[in-house]
Amino acid sequence: MWFSVDPDSPVGLADQIANQVRGAVVSGQLKPADKLPPARDLAAGLDVNMHTVLRAYAALRDQGLIDLRRGRGAQVRATLNRDLVDLNQQIRALVDAASRLGITRTQLLHHIETVST
Repeated sequence: MWFSVDPDSPVGLADQIANQVRGAVVSGQLKPADKLPPARDLAAGLDVNMHTVLRAYAALRDQGLIDLRRGRGAQVRATLNRDLVDLNQQIRALVDAASRLGITRTQLLHHIETVST
């Protein structure tokens, strides 16, 4: 997996890294039990501080997406696949319910963005 960061972005570097991992998990590019690059290597490759990468990894761990183990590194949670299947079912139910109410996808996305901020 290739990571990149934009130092001029208003989004923090750690958030940029975490967002890329989240996107790769959702898209299937990263599968359960896949290992992430060691923080030191990723930091060197992105020319950022290692603590920035560790902050991104810690946020992903706190969200339940990855496991962090000292000496073994970071990897996508092995049970994540089941969680994603459950989430996809919930999303499908939400989209169906919105459709029955006459809410378009654009309107639904707006509602989701409003609720999540």
